Amino acid sequence: MDYNTLFQTRTKELALAIIRQLSKVKYSDEVSVIRKQIFRSATSVAANYRAVARARSENERYAKICIVVEEIDETTFWLEIIKELDIIAQDDLSELIVEAEELLKVMASYRKKMNDKKSDR
Repeated sequence: MDYNTLFQTRTKELALAIIRQLSKVKYSDEVSVIRKQIFRSATSVAANYRAVARARSENERYAKICIVVEEIDETTFWLEIIKELDIIAQDDLSELIVEAEELLKVMASYRKKMNDKKSDR
């Protein structure tokens, strides 16, 4: 499996796992707002990473990876909020947090590498 396929799969699986976990939580105003925000950011990560792999130019690829980094960082933020509010069980949440943090590190590193490459031109 190549890098793009691997991370397309991982970002999509993270979005699906977040949707599955939070869909189990009983409705409340606070949960509704958080659920909407994290669903949006997590699915945006997957959709924009998919666009990275299909970019028509290096500039387009760089712009999309910047969005991916912003959105995975936001997803991590919402997972921290969910943890602090104790909205879902810590056991269910810990795997999501670890995966989001790993993806953030990888995507931020990829963005830096692309930026450094642009600077060398």
